[in-house]
Amino acid sequence: MARGSLMAGLAAAVALLATLGVFAARGAPPVGDPYARPGQLVSLPDHRKLNFRCAGRGAPTVLLESGYNAGSNAWGKVVPRIAPVTRVCAYDRAGYGFSDPGPMPRDGAAIARDLDYGLQAANISGPFVVVGHSAGGLYARLFAARRPKDVVGLVFVDSSVSHQTQRFELLFGPNAGSLAGTRAQAQRCLDAVSGPPKTVDDPAVASCAPPILDAPARQAALRPLTWQTRLSELDTLFTSTSDEVDRVGDLLQDIPAIVLTAAKGDGDAGVATDPGGRAWQEFHRQLASGFHPSEQRFVKSSHLIMIERPEVVADAALQLVQAARKPAPPHAR
Repeated sequence: MARGSLMAGLAAAVALLATLGVFAARGAPPVGDPYARPGQLVSLPDHRKLNFRCAGRGAPTVLLESGYNAGSNAWGKVVPRIAPVTRVCAYDRAGYGFSDPGPMPRDGAAIARDLDYGLQAANISGPFVVVGHSAGGLYARLFAARRPKDVVGLVFVDSSVSHQTQRFELLFGPNAGSLAGTRAQAQRCLDAVSGPPKTVDDPAVASCAPPILDAPARQAALRPLTWQTRLSELDTLFTSTSDEVDRVGDLLQDIPAIVLTAAKGDGDAGVATDPGGRAWQEFHRQLASGFHPSEQRFVKSSHLIMIERPEVVADAALQLVQAARKPAPPHAR
C-alpha cells in the first residue's frame, strides 16, 4: 500500500485525540442548557472544587469519564438514556468545565485520585459501572484499580490503549499516531492566552474559544491553566499514565467489560480493511482479552460514539448494570 494511503487509514484509526478539538461543534449543548451551569460542586481534601452532574436513582451508579478536551457535557445524549434505569454521574475533571484546576502533572493517577475523593465528598457510593471514552478509558482503569471491589463493570468507548503512540510507531514507523499536531494546537492556545488578559473576541484566541462553544467553555479557554492542564494530560497520556495502567496488571481481570470500537463498516462485520484500522481493532481485541467476561463490539461511528450512537453506549452500560443486579448463583456465594 502507498504510504499516503497507509497514513490516511492510520490517521482515521488514531483520531481519538485530534478529533476532540471539534467536539463542541458536534455535541455541545446550546446556551441555556443545564450544562451551562454547575451541577454539584464538591470540595476535595485540598479544597479544590470538582463539578459532578448526576441524574436518576438506583444502583449500580454509572460513572462517565470523558476523553481529552471534553467535559461532562460530552455525555449529554447518553445520560437521559441511563437515568430512567439507574443513577448516572458525569463530571468535569480538574481544569475542565466548572472544576478547579489541579496541581501538575495531570496524569492518570492524579485524575483517578480526584475522582475517588470527589465521589466520597459527594456521598456517591458504589457499586459502579465505569464508562471511559478515548483517554478516559485509561483513567477509568486507574479509578477501578483504586476501587476494585466497587467497580462491577467497565465500558470502553473507542478507548485509548496504554503506550498507544509507541505501538503504532512499532508497526508503521516514526511519527505514526503522533500527537504532535494536537499538542501544538494546545501550546498555541496557551501562548495566545498568556500575558495581558484577552477576551473571547480577540482574534489571537479565536481558534481557542470559538463561538460554537457555550459561554462557560469560552471563558475557560481564556485561562492559561486550562491549556496547561491539556498539555499535561497529553504529555503524560502515553508515558507515565500508560506506565500506571500497565502496573495495574491482572487486578481488574475479573471485572466484566465491553469494548466499543468505532468502525466505518468498510468490511465484513465492520472489520477494517486498512492497516491502521486493523491495528486499532486488534489493540481493542487485546484490551478486551484482559477482562472476564468481556466482549468487543464494532460500532458504525466516528470516534465520537457517545454523540453519534449514544444508544449503543447506554445499552452497553445498562447491560452491565443489569448483570450486576442479578443475584450470584449458589456455587459462587
